[in-house]
Amino acid sequence: MTISTQSAAGGPPPELDLDEAPTYASAPIEEQRLHRKRQLAAAFRIFARYGYDEGVAGHITARDPELTDHFWVNPYSVHFSRIKVSDLLLIDAQGRIAHGTRRTNKAAFWIHSSIHEARPDVVAVAHAHTIHGRAWAALDRPLDPIVQESCAFWRDHVLFDEYRGLVLERDEGERIAARLGSARAAILRHHGLLTVGRTVEEAAWWFIAMNRACEMQLLAEAAGTPRIMTDEEAEVAHRQFGSANMARNNFQLLSSLIFEEEPDVLD
Repeated sequence: MTISTQSAAGGPPPELDLDEAPTYASAPIEEQRLHRKRQLAAAFRIFARYGYDEGVAGHITARDPELTDHFWVNPYSVHFSRIKVSDLLLIDAQGRIAHGTRRTNKAAFWIHSSIHEARPDVVAVAHAHTIHGRAWAALDRPLDPIVQESCAFWRDHVLFDEYRGLVLERDEGERIAARLGSARAAILRHHGLLTVGRTVEEAAWWFIAMNRACEMQLLAEAAGTPRIMTDEEAEVAHRQFGSANMARNNFQLLSSLIFEEEPDVLD
């Protein structure tokens, strides 16, 4: 099957309304696909700017809007700062490359395919080996609600308290997916962070926000004993800062800079 990466008219797709149609269900499939791929490529450039790259580690995936058991992912051993739309690979349910010519990442497949299969509501999954995310993952604890932004994950993230090295087998990917359940994020002990979303924008922003939450709690605890918010306070902050709409808008502020300053990302 030929996968189109252009709009039906041959040019860029029309601007899509993130507020009213976060799943882009009303747009033609070709435009949905191109939009997801552009946001995915931009997410890698953003992660590179934040220093989330770590050699060949790290991956973000986006479910294909038509072939829903397939997902788009970065190729193996291409730096986040160089990812373009044309570099992205389409992977099928068996881990085979359905579109693209570069190598894929086995760990990316086992983790992401398991989550995409278990969570039909999830369009995108983000995972990278960040400094603060890994430092927090070494503490074997969930995050506390100590600042309003951290509350995006209040009662909405889990701790995956296993470690068996690189995720190279289906069963470990399935265990991660099972532990994630319906949550938006997971702390993988001795490994790092993982976030999901109904859009690429959400998954990528939640990753950025969660890594910052780890950094803030590490700093606060290094300085003293942070005050834990009450359930009432945390609930209010979760409702406000855990808004998917806020996540999408926050991500768009970053992606718009990428599209303006690094237009080759769209190649």
